[in-house]
Amino acid sequence: MEAETSWTHYPYNYVPEAETYSEPSDDETKDQTFSMDTLLPDDLLERILSFLPIASIFRAGTVCKRWNEIVSSRRFLWNFSSNNNNSASQRPWYFMFTSTDDPSGYAYDPVIKKWYTFDLPCIETSNWFVASSCGLVCFMDNDCRNKIYVSNPITKQWRRLIEPPGHRSTDYTALSTSMNRAKQSYSVSVVKSKQVQGNFFQWELSIHLYSSETMTWTTSLTDVLTGWRGGDESVIIDNVLYFLIYSTGGNSDHRHGLIASNLSSTSSLMSSFIPMPCSLTCGRLMNLKERLVVVGGIGKHDRPDIIKGIGIWCLKGGGGGGESGKRWRGCLRDTSKGLVSWTMCLLAVAAMMLFTFRAMVLLRF
Repeated sequence: MEAETSWTHYPYNYVPEAETYSEPSDDETKDQTFSMDTLLPDDLLERILSFLPIASIFRAGTVCKRWNEIVSSRRFLWNFSSNNNNSASQRPWYFMFTSTDDPSGYAYDPVIKKWYTFDLPCIETSNWFVASSCGLVCFMDNDCRNKIYVSNPITKQWRRLIEPPGHRSTDYTALSTSMNRAKQSYSVSVVKSKQVQGNFFQWELSIHLYSSETMTWTTSLTDVLTGWRGGDESVIIDNVLYFLIYSTGGNSDHRHGLIASNLSSTSSLMSSFIPMPCSLTCGRLMNLKERLVVVGGIGKHDRPDIIKGIGIWCLKGGGGGGESGKRWRGCLRDTSKGLVSWTMCLLAVAAMMLFTFRAMVLLRF
């Protein structure tokens, strides 16, 4: 008869003791005791540790001095970030702020299905702008909007960037960041929008880019939009900066539009304009495996400011350059009352769910 499987329960912070073995000496009066991990060379132990979930790696660093030196080394962090076979560590973590102004919240690890209390470095209150890419998280204050930090919440390392150029006082600002895994470098974009004095329909919009390789800001483009203004939604995908613009009146059929600005070119903004799939009451942008996804509330035909459902769309097509070759593919479109009520509640607390981040990149500063 096959034996039944038995389970042993351990606390979360349990670390097993190293087993010991004894070999009889010649006179059989002394025992030689050694730890099992001493049999493994550093490169093999490093390889084994790289398959641990991200949370377990930092716990492993508390086992002994040797393990701590391995998981803290640049070579291990690089190999772990580049290990394509480590699919478990590449699943995104989700972060949620609490209802207070404290810069703390909860992070969910889907690998071990566990929530962690999480204190974010750098930020002072929970209403700061947040953008993320591959484990790197960027913060910008919501007051003067010139305090910008880049950090790794897992390693608790951070760096404050120099102040971006352009107007210090803007009406709307959008923050986004992009991580280059191969080069272990990153870029940050800030889209500033300021109303032209005395003209509600015209808005000055500028795009500012920061490169970690040169550690400098550049102003890639400045333009004046008529009938449109910038907002606070942007994302970088495959060297294309996407950001939402909002109608200020005029002949526009929709309240929202999308700009796809190729960061390698300096063409006018409206030449890269992409209309939204329908009239939206609100919208959020996200990078889903290097594809642009929009989540938004669907407005009524006669009352576009009233939500009647929720929609999720994926932008299909090539790189930046406007509407040509691009089309929206609907992933979800539902107007049921239950979902609409849930959506309105979700949008009301959208500021709490600010970002997801992949724990695979352990960038050091």
